[in-house]
This record gives sequence, C-alpha cells and structure tokens, in this order.
Amino acid sequence: MRVVIAEDNVLLSTGLDLLLTRAGFHIAAVAVDAPGFLAAVRDHRPDVTIVDVRLPPTFRDEGIRAALQARRETPGLPVLVLSQYVEQQYAADLLSSAGGGVGYLLKDRVSRVDEFTDALRRVAAGGTAMDPEVVAQLVQRAGSPIATLTPREREVLAAMAQGHDNTTIAHRLTITDNAVHKHIGNIFAKLGLAVTDSGHRRVLAVLTHLNAQPDLNAQRRPADNATRN
Repeated sequence: MRVVIAEDNVLLSTGLDLLLTRAGFHIAAVAVDAPGFLAAVRDHRPDVTIVDVRLPPTFRDEGIRAALQARRETPGLPVLVLSQYVEQQYAADLLSSAGGGVGYLLKDRVSRVDEFTDALRRVAAGGTAMDPEVVAQLVQRAGSPIATLTPREREVLAAMAQGHDNTTIAHRLTITDNAVHKHIGNIFAKLGLAVTDSGHRRVLAVLTHLNAQPDLNAQRRPADNATRN
C-alpha cells in the first residue's frame, strides 16, 4: 500500500516512515510543504495520504487546504489528517469534501501504533477514522442536537465516527448487534437524518450534520492560528 506523507517535522516524518514500513506500508514520498505534497500525489498516485494540518510557510492551514485540493484533483483520494489540537472547522472541511476515505487524528494517536495503522488501513479502504477526542468535543457542545441522545447512544455515535461497523461496536460496548442497530436508528431519528447504509456515508452524514451547527464552527483557536501545531 503506497503512502504519501506531508509533514515538516523531521522526527515525526521519520518515525512515521519507520513504523509504517514495519507495518507493511510502502512510503512513496515524504513532502515538507503543500506544493511538494501535491506534486508527490500527482507523481505517485498513492493509496492513502497522511497530511499535517499546518505546513510551511505560515503553519496555519496549508496542509488541510492541500489535502482538499488533492481530493479535487484526484476524486476519492484517501486522506488521513494529523493535528496537534482538535480543530473542528478543519475536520468539518475535510468531512464535507467529496468521496473517499477520510480520517482526522491527533498526533498523540501515532504512538498507539496498532490503532494508528488500523485507522490508516480503514481510511485507505474508503472508511472513516475520527479521533475520539474530536468526537467527544462534538458530543459535549451545548445546544447541539446530540444533547437529546442517551449516554449509550452517544457511545454508539462515537464508535460510528471512528469508523467501526455494527459488529465491532457491539463487541466494544458489550451489547448485541440488534441493540446497536436500534441505537443507530434512534440516533438518526433524533438528529433528523435519513437512515443510510452501515458504512462510510452514515458517519459522514452524522458528523457533517453536527459540524454544520453554528456553535460548532464558531469554535476556533485564535491564539493557535498564528502558531505552528
């Protein structure tokens, strides 16, 4: 599986190269800025990409903008974004882009090698991998429609957002498949969403709906926008 990485931090990019190579991935290219990343995607046509949200020269949103441009140029390109902090607007931008596997993980998640490689494979296969911390912040927003969800429904929503299927959710929460199916139905009903299939699209539907709420998109880190992640 060919991977293109966009990461200017040498220690992190070297670590990613090493751990992914050991896990059976092939690192096709490592770019340190947005133009280099876009060129590498065009040259190598990777199976999945890993992109830091913030890249030179301003270390604001160059990475996510490059990822979105790459997906426009290569529809369905799987993208896993890494960030130091939970940036809800960036997550919303990525989720609302067309088609293909998407992921948004905090950089701390990389140290959990098995979880990280599983998430990368899930994204490469067209699935979704959202960091639990991102989901937790969405769940906790006052005024969000998910305030109407029960604690168990919130747990199911969080597992859905991480890209897990019904069987995996049932195993993780120690409940039956039928119970998971019922909870998902309740979630969609309470959020005013049409019931979709059990794959990638249902996760995008839920998270895009939640991110569309004004109170979610208004939350940015003004101080962090001027600093490197």
